[in-house]
Amino acid sequence: MLNLSSNERRALRARAHSLHPVVSISQNGLSESVVKEVNASLASHGLIKIRVYHDDREVREHFLATICEQLDAAPVQHIGKLLVIWRPPADKPAQAARPHTRPLGRRPSKRSFQGNSER
Repeated sequence: MLNLSSNERRALRARAHSLHPVVSISQNGLSESVVKEVNASLASHGLIKIRVYHDDREVREHFLATICEQLDAAPVQHIGKLLVIWRPPADKPAQAARPHTRPLGRRPSKRSFQGNSER
């Protein structure tokens, strides 16, 4: 399972916000065919949402941990019945494929973008 920093996780959560779930886990649970579908989706998209149709939060957390362990992916978010996971592309090493994050600190002020205008 990959580990992400909080900045990387935040950047991935922002990217995942507009995504729709591409895989669903029904009441039958985490079958081998579901894991294969998640693997194929991660290979083509890298960042995916999974909808879990199970009411027990602990079961959903177990599904997230199992998927990430089996597929060498990183858990990004578990909110409600949605799981967000990320895996770097296979052609790039994990360190080179890390999501782009902006450094923490103050945002530039509007004044700094005005340039050398005369006042």
